[in-house]
Order: sequence, then structure tokens, then C-alpha cells
Amino acid sequence: MQITDIQIHVCQHDSSMGEEQLKGKKSNLEFLVIRMMTDEGIEGQSFGFAGRGARMAGEIAAATMKPWLLGRDPLYREALWHENRVKDRWWSHMPIYTYGPFDIAMWDIVAKKAGLPLFQLLGGYRDKVPTYASSLLHPKPEDYAQEALDCKNRGLHAYKLHPPGDYNFDLAAYRACREAVGDDFRLMADPVAAYNHEQAFRMGRELEKLNYYWLEEPVYDVDLYGLQKLTAKLDIPICGTEVIVGSHYATAYCIQERIVDIVRTDVSWKGGITAVMKTAHLAESFGVQCELHTAIYHPLELVNLHCACAIKNCEFFEVLWPWEMYNFGLMEQIHVDEAGYAHVPTGPGLGIALDWDLIDRATVAVL
Repeated sequence: MQITDIQIHVCQHDSSMGEEQLKGKKSNLEFLVIRMMTDEGIEGQSFGFAGRGARMAGEIAAATMKPWLLGRDPLYREALWHENRVKDRWWSHMPIYTYGPFDIAMWDIVAKKAGLPLFQLLGGYRDKVPTYASSLLHPKPEDYAQEALDCKNRGLHAYKLHPPGDYNFDLAAYRACREAVGDDFRLMADPVAAYNHEQAFRMGRELEKLNYYWLEEPVYDVDLYGLQKLTAKLDIPICGTEVIVGSHYATAYCIQERIVDIVRTDVSWKGGITAVMKTAHLAESFGVQCELHTAIYHPLELVNLHCACAIKNCEFFEVLWPWEMYNFGLMEQIHVDEAGYAHVPTGPGLGIALDWDLIDRATVAVL
């Protein structure tokens, strides 16, 4: 099989949620969509993260990935993954989200060729995963509390706060959420690297009193020394490695040195499905949980869901909340039942087609 053509759609989607939901950020959500054609008539497709600019991300992908992959065999994903790692070191230095969608498109091709849903091709473990909501920023602690309660009433299995990073505000929000949902509902804290070591330690002790399930990235992910100290001293599990470059290579060191208790990966920022499965199996070998972090857009969350259904050591399916914010790009939405479980589709490949009417309307260039 050969890759005969690649189209990179540069897209801008006008969010109906409005400026207030994005807290001052642009309301237009930018992303890429990859179409990968083969000489056997099988086409692989994937959304791609684009940071703050889809045109910039698309031009980088078009310059680095497209000419390199044309004429290559998508069945040799492992060889291409390693070749890309070397190529990137030789002065490409691509953003962490560049390779992922191309790897996903190749896996989509292979799963369609095999006539299997992706999760079964990867080694099916289950067909549904408990879902938790992951917040955006909110102006008041009580806003987090109300959303946490809404998610509990919706049947979801947990709620994770992304507070603004002010110690007193954050603590008030953590307390308000626990008071709102009671003691029997799982809550997680993710201040997105907002604290220094002393603040992170004090906050960890407060979260232990509040029975929070984990504390995620309390200091910078690259602050290995700080994370290691927190992991050693705190009882609450420390979750990290979300944005550490180096995929499973860096994660291996973090596991060996007990820098964090729970590791992170995803199909968008870590190098695609190939990297996710490497990291998950590495972590499993050490008895460590590997939680897949949100890939933001639901067409990418769908790929995360397939991976989560192919491994044992991932407890949850994470989605940003409110659900509607990033729920576009698929012909059918991801099915989350009343009990809070996300069900993986069982058709060949990703199992849900992309919404090309929406994508075409959002496309501002094709590279």
C-alpha cells in the first residue's frame, strides 16, 4: 500500500458558546483536518490540534510531514514513527501536536483495511469507559461547585477543576465543590502548573482533607525535582507528564524515579496512537495508571476513547466541559449513557464519520 495524496485542511470554527465561555480567548476555534489517500482506495482521516493558529500549524505540517509521507506505506507505522523521531531531531523541531494526526490517519487506514474497529485492532479490553468532566476557567468558586453538581446529576463519574491558579481562590473552589457534591463523588484538582513548591505542598494537604482523587500538574511538568518531592511527601496521588516532550522515553524515567504516581498521554500531543499505546503498556509493566488527557476536539476524543478501550490501566475518559463547546466535527456524537459511560463505536476504523459539511464550511485553506 502507498500513500498517494495528503490534504491538510486549515479550519476555523465559529464557536456558538461565545466569548464569555472562553474567558477572553478567541471564540474562533482553529484546528486541522487530515485526509490521507492510498492506492487501495482506503482513506484515513483525523482532526489535528493547531495551538493558536491553524494556518501556522498547517504550513508546518505541509512542509515537514506531507512530502515525507507521500509514497510511504501506512502499514509500517512503527518504522515511520521512529524515522520521524530522528527526522524531527535534525532541525525540524515540530510542535508536539504535529505528528499525531498523521499517525491517527494511518491507524484509521489499517483498521478499515482489516474491517475492525480501531480499539479491537489495538487489542480490545472493553467497550465502554467511565467519563469525567474537565472544567474550563470560571470567575467564581461557586461556579465550579454548581458545575460539579450538574455533572454528578448527569451521571458522570468525576469532575476535575481547572482553577485560575490563585491559592486562596483555588482552595475556596475545591472546598465549594466538595460541599456541593458530598463525599461519595470523585473530584480531581488540576491547577495547570500554577504553584510553587510550598504552595503545592500546602494545597496537597488541604486536598487530602477534602478526599480529592488526585492532584495534577501542581508545578511545571518539567520541574521533576519539585514533582518528586511532592510525590514522596503527599498521600494524594500526583498526576503528571502531560506536556513533557519525549513520549514514553521521558515517562519511563518519571516512573523509575517515582516523580509522579500517575502518568499522562494522549493521541494529539504525544505523537498519535503509536505513542499512546507504548506509554500505556510501559506504565502497565510497572503497575502505574496511564490516564489519557483530553484531546479537546471530539473527533480526537473519539480516538482517545478507542485507545482507552484497548488498555486496562486507564480509569477514565476525560472530556472538557461544557460538553457542547467542542462537540463538533462528527456525524454522530460520542455516546455517553445515563450511567456516565462513554461507549466506543464498533464500525471499521474510528467508527464515526467526520462531518465534512461542517469541515468544508470551516476550511479557510487546503494545503
